[in-house]
Amino acid sequence: MKPKPWLYLMLLPLLALIPVRGTAIPTTAAEPTGYIALTFDDSPNGALTERLLDGLKERGAHATFFIIGEQIEGQESLLRRMAEEGHQVGNHTYTHRRLDNSGAVGTQELTRTETALREVLGGSGYWVRPPWGFASAETLREADAPLIYWTLDTEDWRVLNADRVAQSIIDGACSGDIVLLHDSYASSVDAALRAIDALSAKGYAFVTVEELFERMCVEPEVGCLYCRPDELRPVQ
Repeated sequence: MKPKPWLYLMLLPLLALIPVRGTAIPTTAAEPTGYIALTFDDSPNGALTERLLDGLKERGAHATFFIIGEQIEGQESLLRRMAEEGHQVGNHTYTHRRLDNSGAVGTQELTRTETALREVLGGSGYWVRPPWGFASAETLREADAPLIYWTLDTEDWRVLNADRVAQSIIDGACSGDIVLLHDSYASSVDAALRAIDALSAKGYAFVTVEELFERMCVEPEVGCLYCRPDELRPVQ
C-alpha cells in the first residue's frame, strides 16, 4: 500500500523540530555584563569560611582565598572544599609577614606556605597576595608566581559593618576589578554575599583571579604585581 501524500504533509512540522546531528542549538543565556574577582585574605577561618563557601556555592559564584600557612593545620578540609568547588587558593605567607625588605625570611615565608598547600592540594606555583600589599623589587625577583594586589580595598577590617562594606563593592566595583576582603569577619562574609546578589542582578559574574585573567585574555607573568589583569602596581 502506497503512503498517502497528506501523511507526509502532516509529518513535515514534526521533522523540522528534530536537530540535525552536529548542529549546535543556540542558547538564550545572556553574556555577563562583566567579571569581578572577590579575594579573601587571612584564610581559612573555620565556621566563617564555611558559611562563606555555602553562600558562594548557593549563588554559583567563585572567589580567591589567600591562605596563611600557620592556619592550615586542622583546617585542611576547608582548603580541599575550596579547590573542589572551583575557588582559587593562594599564598599569603606563613605568618602574615611583610614582604618588603624581608630578604631571605620573606622567601622562606612563601616557601613554607607553598609547601603546606602542596601537601594538602597538590600542584605548585600558588599565586601570592603580599600581606598589606607590601612588596619590594627584590620580592618580585625572587617570586615564583604572579603577585596580586587589588583595585578596590573595602577596608572591611576597619569598617566592620556589612551594609557599608557591601555598598562599597556595589558602588565601586567595575568589570575587571579585584576586591580585597577578609573571611575572618562575619560582617565581611555578609557583605560579600549581599554584593554578589546585587551585582549579579545587574549581570555581573564573580570569578577567581585566575579566571579573571583568562576572561580578559591576559597571560600573567611571574614576578609582577597586578592591581588587575590590565594594570601593574609599580614597585621600587
